[in-house]
Amino acid sequence: MEKESNHTKRNINLAAILLLGIVAFVIGQMSKDLHPSATPTLHTMKGGVHGTYYTIKYITGEDTLRQTELDSCFRRFDLSLSTFEPNSIISRINQNDPTVEADSLFTTVFNRGMEISRLTDGAFDMTVAPLVNLWGFGFKKMEGVTDEMVNEIQSHIGFEKVSIENGKIRKEDSSIQLDASAIAKGYSCDVVANLLRAHGYEDFMVEIGGEIVAQGKNPKGEAWVIGITKPTDDNDVFTPELQAHVEIQDMGMATSGNYRQFYYKDGKRYSHTVDPHTGYPVEHKLLSATVFAKDCMTADAFATSFMVMGLEKACDLIEQKSLPISAYFIYTDEEDIMRSKAVGPIKEKITILNN
Repeated sequence: MEKESNHTKRNINLAAILLLGIVAFVIGQMSKDLHPSATPTLHTMKGGVHGTYYTIKYITGEDTLRQTELDSCFRRFDLSLSTFEPNSIISRINQNDPTVEADSLFTTVFNRGMEISRLTDGAFDMTVAPLVNLWGFGFKKMEGVTDEMVNEIQSHIGFEKVSIENGKIRKEDSSIQLDASAIAKGYSCDVVANLLRAHGYEDFMVEIGGEIVAQGKNPKGEAWVIGITKPTDDNDVFTPELQAHVEIQDMGMATSGNYRQFYYKDGKRYSHTVDPHTGYPVEHKLLSATVFAKDCMTADAFATSFMVMGLEKACDLIEQKSLPISAYFIYTDEEDIMRSKAVGPIKEKITILNN
């Protein structure tokens, strides 16, 4: 009986210890939730990259992302995809360097770009840069452009003339030049978003030159609210007038427009969006296209594509191919009155501020 009594006492003591442990754990968790030092805070990082500016906002308890790690991420990206870096992978490909091999960043962008080129029947084309340069929106200033000049350059344009095999770019024409500028900023947002996820952050917003990835919730515990700029020539870049607000979560968002990069020559307005099929700047009524997709790289490429295609063809493409994207278009009607149109599920999340 004494042994049984001692055994019972030991069981009671063990149960008491376990109970105290559970209570301590619960109190500890409550303390973490209530203690100010553990309260999630919003961290913001800003700076310049890719010839533009970035803003990164993320919510965390204590740990923060190191600036050196972010800078290293951006540097690796530029050394792969920036045509302004003479020794980048894309620059060496354009120089027909036989020793260059594509890294994972270049390969991801190239393969997705080719997919979207096929989906848009060539409205998106990473070989179009020489035409953009000809019209004065690239490295060179425009001089007198003739049909002969356009035709000569256009003979070296075409996404179907380039491919990738075992990390090597194959060109049908050595004069072909690649430019990822219409997709790279979006992908850079995705790369930074992946860096934040790798650190365990669940609520963040990454913006690079107007392209955005938003995940989770903002500091108020709500969806991230992003402004869509009103596409007018005189709209201030730093304090723009907004056309609409949109609530986004767990998606990428990119905008392309013809209302900032343009010029007049001999009384005619030339936009920076060049149609790869014609070799000439587009002349339709679409002012801006904002696209929403699972990733920002896809949104970026489709936004450019839609600016080439125009409003009707863009809407038809989304609906006919059942693309898993949404879009918000701003355009002018036949009387030059500004209008807007939303396509896809995102229309429920848009609040119009100005018509």
